[in-house]
Amino acid sequence: MTRRLHLNAFLMNTGHHEASWRLPESDPLAHVELGHYVRLARTAERGTFDSLFLADGPQLWSNLAQRPAGALEPLTLLTALATATEHIGLIATASTSYNSPYNLARKFASLDIISGGRAGWNIVTTAGAEAARNFGLEHEPAHAERYARAAEFLDVALKLWDSWEDDAIVADKAAGVWGDDSKIHPPRHKGTYFSVEGALNVPRSPQGYPLLVQAGSSEDGKSFAARYAEAVFTAQQTLEDAQTFYADLKSRTRAAGRDPEHIKVLPGIVPVIGSTEAEARAKEQLLEDHIVHRHGVANLERLLQLPAGTLELDAQLPADLPSEDAVEGAKSRYTLVVGLARRERLTVRQLIGRLGGGRGHLTFAGTPEQVADQIESWFTRGAADGFNIMPAVLPSGLDAFVDHVVPILRTRGLLRTEYGPRQTLRERYGLPRPANQYLQPAEPALV
Repeated sequence: MTRRLHLNAFLMNTGHHEASWRLPESDPLAHVELGHYVRLARTAERGTFDSLFLADGPQLWSNLAQRPAGALEPLTLLTALATATEHIGLIATASTSYNSPYNLARKFASLDIISGGRAGWNIVTTAGAEAARNFGLEHEPAHAERYARAAEFLDVALKLWDSWEDDAIVADKAAGVWGDDSKIHPPRHKGTYFSVEGALNVPRSPQGYPLLVQAGSSEDGKSFAARYAEAVFTAQQTLEDAQTFYADLKSRTRAAGRDPEHIKVLPGIVPVIGSTEAEARAKEQLLEDHIVHRHGVANLERLLQLPAGTLELDAQLPADLPSEDAVEGAKSRYTLVVGLARRERLTVRQLIGRLGGGRGHLTFAGTPEQVADQIESWFTRGAADGFNIMPAVLPSGLDAFVDHVVPILRTRGLLRTEYGPRQTLRERYGLPRPANQYLQPAEPALV
């Protein structure tokens, strides 16, 4: 079998379940412990994952009472992890809404050089008024405007990463020539959102530019992904929804003039693993029992853009919620959560329980074989090219996946048994190194 799973380890402090920090095995200070992340990165590398991923946002998430809050800046943390690992890709979230192209392009090029070609960028537009107010704005920009800015941001970043030709450094000691200025291409960009004159002050990196990842599933998000993304993190609750999303995104990518094989779709899955199904269910129930529901209600009201005090725990969601078109925040997550509640006729209490593990990503409790079956089913039935593995509790959940699920996937021929020769992250994802946009292809020789 030549088609292999792509696995990404989505690492979030003590785990993705909001109550994970309350378990006896958890360290509530792990989110600021370098050693914690080094251990997780090496565990994922032992499991021959393609990459690991750190989420981020320019605001303080939730409130301090709910769960460990605050996070180390991901590019800084990934630079440290680059020195503690050899093979695994290193993907960081960074916002196009609250960064400048020059500084961010420089940071990712630096990480790619330091890691030997293992950097990836999860491109986000950042919803939410809280983040906007941290940058002098009264309100978040409209959804369509955020994506228009993101497109120009990425176009500028690509120009910057290409502003050095690969052979610009001559290093001729005898001639006294270090570099060739004719191989430098300043962007001289003047657009709607950005004006960037000069070339990057970092040479072109091993990958050319980092693996480009995107995580929005709205119409704007899918259009952006079809144009730019090389891997897509998505949240889907059912096989049918995942198949629809997969086919739609591949079709959009083809229509954008790109090879659909050059965009990898990775739904998120929160595996809760037990030696028996009953044990896995008990672990899942233990986590749900530790949820503090007032936090879940507040988060849900914020997502649904409802006034505080609107929702009742043992009632279903209000019938008159706005449509996705009226939402300027996280559109696709809004639609997923409302659809889940409506489809299964969940009360607010039940919905909070379902969202506690993965905020809308698929949560699956079962034996290692059942988890492997679920992954294989989606992979072989046109729903995924791989998965974003989101352990409910860390480090134990990642340990369980690597120790018990990975061997099954390897036995079934779905996952590599070893990394083999050193590769860049792009090569792991089966992607070519991008050509420099400033270099014209050579004219074919006349015969």
